[in-house]
Amino acid sequence: MSAEYEGAIGIDLGTTYSCVGVWESERVEIIANEQGNRTTPSYVAFSDAERLIGDAAKNQAAMNPKNTVFDAKRLIGRRFDDADVQADMKNWPFTIIDQNEKPFIQVESEGETKSFSAQEISSMVLIKMKEIAEAKIGKKVSKAVVTVPAYFNDSQRQATKDAGVIAGLEVLRIINEPTAAAIAYGLDANDKSERNVLIYDLGGGTFDVSLLTISGGVFAVKATAGNTHLGGEDFDNTLVNHFVQEIKRKHKKDITGDARALRRLRSASERAKRTLSSLTQTTVEVDSLFDGVDFQSNITRAKFEEINSAAFQGTIEPVERVLKDAKIDKKKVDEIVLVGGSTRIPKIQSLLQDLFDGKELNKSINPDEAVAYGAAVQAAVLTNQAGNEKTQDLLLLDVVPLSLGVEMQGGIMAVVVPRNSPIPCQKSKVFTTAADNQTTVTFPVYEGERLMTKENNLLGEFSLSGLIPAPRGTPELLCTFDLDANGILKVTAQDKTTGRKADVTISNSTRLSAADIERMVEDAAKNAESDKEREAVVQAKQD
Repeated sequence: MSAEYEGAIGIDLGTTYSCVGVWESERVEIIANEQGNRTTPSYVAFSDAERLIGDAAKNQAAMNPKNTVFDAKRLIGRRFDDADVQADMKNWPFTIIDQNEKPFIQVESEGETKSFSAQEISSMVLIKMKEIAEAKIGKKVSKAVVTVPAYFNDSQRQATKDAGVIAGLEVLRIINEPTAAAIAYGLDANDKSERNVLIYDLGGGTFDVSLLTISGGVFAVKATAGNTHLGGEDFDNTLVNHFVQEIKRKHKKDITGDARALRRLRSASERAKRTLSSLTQTTVEVDSLFDGVDFQSNITRAKFEEINSAAFQGTIEPVERVLKDAKIDKKKVDEIVLVGGSTRIPKIQSLLQDLFDGKELNKSINPDEAVAYGAAVQAAVLTNQAGNEKTQDLLLLDVVPLSLGVEMQGGIMAVVVPRNSPIPCQKSKVFTTAADNQTTVTFPVYEGERLMTKENNLLGEFSLSGLIPAPRGTPELLCTFDLDANGILKVTAQDKTTGRKADVTISNSTRLSAADIERMVEDAAKNAESDKEREAVVQAKQD
């Protein structure tokens, strides 16, 4: 494949499933993989002989649980000691190790022990999505728009961009999933008048709510909220735990140490969860689950709702917060649009409907494909591939999900950019020295909503030195926060007296160094080559 595709693809890089779309003949086409599926599991598996990605990886998970990696999105841009990472490690069959305070995934591959960052695992999924697109387009793809949860912080966004680089993709833009879904909803809407649209996006691992005002081709996000660690996987986990307890009671057997049994039970639980969206009860059956015992258990929808009630209820508070932040009364919301596979759960729908006094929910877009659809539209616009009147006026005005600021004396957060500020943006604040004759000032940069910085997320820090000694409080130091369209931050400080400057593009400690990324790009290219060679061998055998 030598010809280069001039456009760009849209990729929804999901926690559990990913999806890819491309703009062709004036519309978006969601591209099916080689199995004919329009979504691909975000799974990577390693064995003695090969590396599998997607359906092939997920299908062999029960046979090879320790070397089948999923949920990389729950690790990306996080530190090893992050509370969510520590909690997740209890549920994962694969091993997470601490490498320079970053979580790395350890697997046995081709007879040796290897460790990969979440960025590398995500890049493998991105390569798979790129190959799916290339097979359809018939040309080499090198550009993409990739989506992230709206509530992803700076380090998670930056790390996702790095995953794209490792995959050999030029990531033209990182866009927020609910905003992408809003494009899918709003592009084809016939009503061109201004309307308030709430996007409720509950996926496999993350939850976002965004409130937008859509008017013609202008999509303006007014407020966003969410939880980067809540989704369908958590509902699977509660089901698995429910059955594990039942096995303890009935069979006096603890299967928590048996990775293969847990994987098989998880697959059955996931199927049961899906069935309970259309039926009020179902039976979970797993042959020879442990010690030759066939496991069978009935589960009702009511029981499923009961064991997940706290999690389900937890999705309502962010909706209320978004309405409050956007200063919009719930009666003024014109459409409530459902996105993400977990919005098929009846209880989720009824809780949301109750909050809006019984208002009908909008199910007009495909919850699994809407995000990739919107990303593909944005990709076409950015590469000038889209020529129709629907897309030519498209303008996305997004917001920053968390407040950004600097730590002051006493560990207090001085907010420079309040949450829900429109991006791109530039905001400044004047700071000064805390001691007499101070010649250097350090600026620790944080994001979060708490008054004390220790409860917020440290993004990085930098120092401005060479200040002229003066009584404390005399120097005027102008600190400027510059957010680009991807929501990625650059901070500068300038001494107003001397004009001296220092700056930092936030490269949080969870980020990979340039050298790391370069090495990973080379590894990815090598792996892609050996994967292709193996594929050719397999193909030859089949022919």
